[in-house]
Amino acid sequence: MRLSGYTALQIREKLLSREIQASDLVGQLFKWIKDIEPNIHAFITTCEKEALEKTVEIDKKIINRQKVGLLAGIPIAVKDNICTKNLTTTCASKILHNFIPPYDAFVVKRLKEEDAIIIGKTNLDEFAMGSSTENSGYKITRNPWNHECVPGGSSGGSAAAVAADFSFLALGSDTGGSVRQPAALCGVVGIKPTYGRVSRYGLIAFGSSLDQIGTFSKDVKDAALLLQVIAGYDSYDSTSAQVPVPDYLQGIESGVKGLRIGIPKEYFAGGLNAEVSKAVKDALKLYENLGATVVDISLPHTEYAVAVYYIVANAEASSNLARYDGVKYGYRTGESRGIIDMYCRTRSEGFGNEVKRRIMLGNYALSSGYYDAYYLKASKVRNLIKSDFDAAFEKVDCIMCPTSPVPAFKIGERANNPLEMYLSDIYTIPANLAGIPGISIPCGFSKTGLPIGMQILAKHFEEKKILQIAYAFERETDFHLKKPALKGLTG
Repeated sequence: MRLSGYTALQIREKLLSREIQASDLVGQLFKWIKDIEPNIHAFITTCEKEALEKTVEIDKKIINRQKVGLLAGIPIAVKDNICTKNLTTTCASKILHNFIPPYDAFVVKRLKEEDAIIIGKTNLDEFAMGSSTENSGYKITRNPWNHECVPGGSSGGSAAAVAADFSFLALGSDTGGSVRQPAALCGVVGIKPTYGRVSRYGLIAFGSSLDQIGTFSKDVKDAALLLQVIAGYDSYDSTSAQVPVPDYLQGIESGVKGLRIGIPKEYFAGGLNAEVSKAVKDALKLYENLGATVVDISLPHTEYAVAVYYIVANAEASSNLARYDGVKYGYRTGESRGIIDMYCRTRSEGFGNEVKRRIMLGNYALSSGYYDAYYLKASKVRNLIKSDFDAAFEKVDCIMCPTSPVPAFKIGERANNPLEMYLSDIYTIPANLAGIPGISIPCGFSKTGLPIGMQILAKHFEEKKILQIAYAFERETDFHLKKPALKGLTG
């Protein structure tokens, strides 16, 4: 078995026991990336030289029996909308093609403190606006399970990197499902923590009341390990919550006996692929066999979630993206007639079509005469959606449902139909609007061999519970162990 095929926790044991060295691990990993990456396009930037230099430091610490971090020697990929000091951070947009942050994001600082090895920045839909990673300003990422299909989005590069064994762990961002949906489509584990659980400092903003940094991993225990590292209060983020961070690995094997699982009828209505529905329902039967009770519930305002999200998110995006004007940093047009023309040309040339579409929709929703009709009304319905979850969690311990209504779709299939693309996130958006945590885990495969994901949701700051519930399923199944058949340049 390739070293890159192990989990992060397995590799950590091998490194600490000196069975392998970090330098050999990372060297082998980059050979694999060079061979397979041209078919996947998971990365915008790789940093082999810096990664190998870091391995020397880690190996020396281990040999000298010095204290090492929780992620000592473990290679990790970072979505390219998370700031990395002295390493280009583009948001997959031409408007930031030359932006090199002078500081690390809070989560990146945490990774470095725990001796992780950052191997590169992953591709995404430009400014995290998309559900397929087709909206990148640089390349289209392909699903490792089928290169003709999308990996999901916007964190498609991070999901593909973990699925293809380019990285043991990866960070992404989730504004409306951008960690969970690609995790489902690529057959890996993806967590969106509670809003405020992980600092957004250094995450380039899309929708500030919705954005949350999340994790990708090969299994649930690795997800718990990475969340342990990045969770916690940060005084640099005004939305960061001062809530104690538990030990996510402790008690993860406790099981689900006596658990009440809520099944929202709205999530199993029209538009749900039959194979996805069957896979999730089969998973629910397994949970019942493990001692859990399935309870039918209703989240009555679910039908409004997509509309609410695309008003709130676009309004916030139009405000956040106003700063990219060609004056302070990033791209500036080569020719202009005065400052107003420079603003217009810079933004027209630097932003892609999807970003422009959302800026215009957001500005419209916030404009005089329309604010009350759109943004204010959407904010009120958002509160109703949150209230639905609050009421449901008085009856059940968690909620289970599909992560995506369909398995991975073909590249280009929805490119000219924005509304159909937006519906890709219909089951993930409500969690962002309510600010609750969610995890997507592999629960089956379609007849064509594409992964299917199941989503588990719980109350605010109950990440420990959803990890425990997810692990109970993972321990009884082998969906997470299956790998795509990858072929590289040498065979």
